[in-house]
Amino acid sequence: MLYRIIKPFIRVALYFFFRKIHVSYSNVYAIKGPVLITANHPNSFLDAILIGAYFKKPIHFLARGDAFKKPFHRFLLSLLNMIPIYRLSEGKENLYLNEYAFKASQKVLENNGIVLIFIEGICLLTNQLQPFKKGAARIALDYKGKQPLQILPLGIAYNRFNTWGSTVQIIPGNPLTAEQLFPFNDRARNMRHFNDCIHQGLNRLIQVPENKKPAQGKLVKLLGQIGYLTHRWFFHWLDTLIERKTRNTVFHDSVLFAALFLFYPILILIIALWAVSLLGWLSLLPLLIFLMMARCIVLVKNPNE
Repeated sequence: MLYRIIKPFIRVALYFFFRKIHVSYSNVYAIKGPVLITANHPNSFLDAILIGAYFKKPIHFLARGDAFKKPFHRFLLSLLNMIPIYRLSEGKENLYLNEYAFKASQKVLENNGIVLIFIEGICLLTNQLQPFKKGAARIALDYKGKQPLQILPLGIAYNRFNTWGSTVQIIPGNPLTAEQLFPFNDRARNMRHFNDCIHQGLNRLIQVPENKKPAQGKLVKLLGQIGYLTHRWFFHWLDTLIERKTRNTVFHDSVLFAALFLFYPILILIIALWAVSLLGWLSLLPLLIFLMMARCIVLVKNPNE
């Protein structure tokens, strides 16, 4: 329920957070389940947010288990269709909990849903593919649903990390079938073949966008410069706080996006109430210009910052 409610607002927030989102439009974004999306994982939870925003059907995400430690976090993330999965680095004592992740994934697929798994099983803030884990192959091999399972490779790449105003490119491949990926009678050989095929496909789909600022008109530049001056205190305070909290982790961009998603509308609401109390409804025009400035800041921001 919460997933469906906030999805339109996520799309709007992404428009203000990224300079450009290159989406390779195709009919796969309207694909119906059962579908297992196998994607690379360059930028923590932001990858799942971006992919989920552009698929029409709800997506269930396999997410790192350490984010579910606190009961409130577990409750909130479950409302966002996230399923915890644990790595060896998070403790051997937690690995048995992965049975829940695999069973939950099977249940989604058997109900003709969509499951997203980051096949590398790790995030290192790089567009370079890392060695694959066996989780995706296991989910696909163990699928027992009535409808044929489709496996969809999907590549995502960023031109910058640990910053806002970057550019991202999302490219889905062609759906594959179990017959294509599991041609052998041996489970181990099928797993290796699955990973080899997905690796080949993902390598072609990961295309890093150029790190350059597009030419802008005079009005956009002016609004961006004014917007930078009026927003600087807020962005600087929030970014500095998050940079300190996420130092030596891969969570900067996803936490910054979440913080802006939560707090920027509150800032706008406070300004709107104050302006309406002074100017009445005439204040709506300057408020609209204020929002336009927020978008222009992203457009004129130095891509190397």
